[in-house]
Amino acid sequence: MNKSLVLVLGILLTLANQSLKAEQITTVLFEQVRIFDGEKLALSAPMNVLVRGNVIDTISSSPITLADGEQARIIAGNGRTLMPGLIDAHWHTMLASLPMQALLVADIGYINLVAGQQAEQTLMRGFTSVRDLSGPAFGLKRAIDDGVIKGPRIWPSGAMISQTGGHGDFRFPYEVPAPNNAGLSRGEATNAGVIADGVDEVRKRVREQLMLGATQIKLAAGGGVSSMYDPIDVAQYSEEEFRAAVEAAENWGTYVTVHAYTSRAVQTAINAGVKVIEHGQLIDDKTAQLMAKKGVWLSMQAFIDNEFANPQSGEARVKQQLVQAGTDRAIAMAKKHKIKLAWGTDILFNPRAPKNQGAMLATMTRWFSAPEVLRMATSTNAQLLALSGPRSPYQGQLGVVKQGALADLLLVDGNPLDDLSLIADPQRNFVVIMKDGKVYKDQSR
Repeated sequence: MNKSLVLVLGILLTLANQSLKAEQITTVLFEQVRIFDGEKLALSAPMNVLVRGNVIDTISSSPITLADGEQARIIAGNGRTLMPGLIDAHWHTMLASLPMQALLVADIGYINLVAGQQAEQTLMRGFTSVRDLSGPAFGLKRAIDDGVIKGPRIWPSGAMISQTGGHGDFRFPYEVPAPNNAGLSRGEATNAGVIADGVDEVRKRVREQLMLGATQIKLAAGGGVSSMYDPIDVAQYSEEEFRAAVEAAENWGTYVTVHAYTSRAVQTAINAGVKVIEHGQLIDDKTAQLMAKKGVWLSMQAFIDNEFANPQSGEARVKQQLVQAGTDRAIAMAKKHKIKLAWGTDILFNPRAPKNQGAMLATMTRWFSAPEVLRMATSTNAQLLALSGPRSPYQGQLGVVKQGALADLLLVDGNPLDDLSLIADPQRNFVVIMKDGKVYKDQSR
């Protein structure tokens, strides 16, 4: 055989063996990093962190010695910040990247492909976990978990459950009145949102979403900005209907969260046993006190009139301005009464908005210090995810850098506790992105 050909084949075989060994290495050692652990509001002294498999195995200020014969991927921290992966507690995996009109008419295959592309981009923005609060995300979640595509961990709600004419009713006027034997609407056919009226129907729809794999259940308790028919002040569903949903969810070991802005909507839901309120910008002080007393979570979004607000017009713009005007006051009441406060973006129907996910988190410094914001988007949001109990699809501790916790980690070039704007540019500032012990990005060299 030609000597040159032998040499080329030898080189190719060596490279192939090296690649195979790299794929087999499941141990990663971060050297000389300063840790934001997700809980303490300061960085640690320089530390070394060993990840074995998908778990943080060792954290030590001394050099970490590997076992005899053990191979590890060494990542030089050089004093950069190691922190938990970010968590968005109000995300719409399937609905963020397409206009509403496209979602109502486009082929479901196209919608899935766009959502899959956005899922990888979400992970590459450093968001390793999301709580999905309406949309047909079950298939995408499975594709990510099976390694078909890249993306964050997903806690899916499945379809948002809404009353007729409520926040989740996106039928066209010509579909109303619907005959008793009417077929499914477009939203129902895709499992983006389902309509249920009355205790029995609500209970049935909740059980259907649990059957499909919902980790928590979402109902619409009041009017919304993006919905087509309901004024913002309208309260939706009765206490009995909410209670039916809560009981069905609790039978599966999980909980109900509701879209609600007003005091009436929030109080009705809480009285029925709902554990989480999404939004809450228009609540009064009495309602805030009730939330604190009952230990109810408020999942808040930085809805203010800035460059990240979804474009709205006409009546929707009026509703949007009302909500924006209430954000400062609602967060002030949450802080005053020490309500359990989570954070999420709630990006909907806007292809240009998802890239601003980190920047939207950074706007929370309007009300909190940078360390407090990061704690909210890591360990606090992880506590909210844990409310799913046995329905959680990922068993293990998230949102922290601790021995024994799941290895969802970011290596940041700089100190985000001093400068939270670093997270607004993940492409430049997130040097390493790891999810479940697997490195998806490494620019540390």
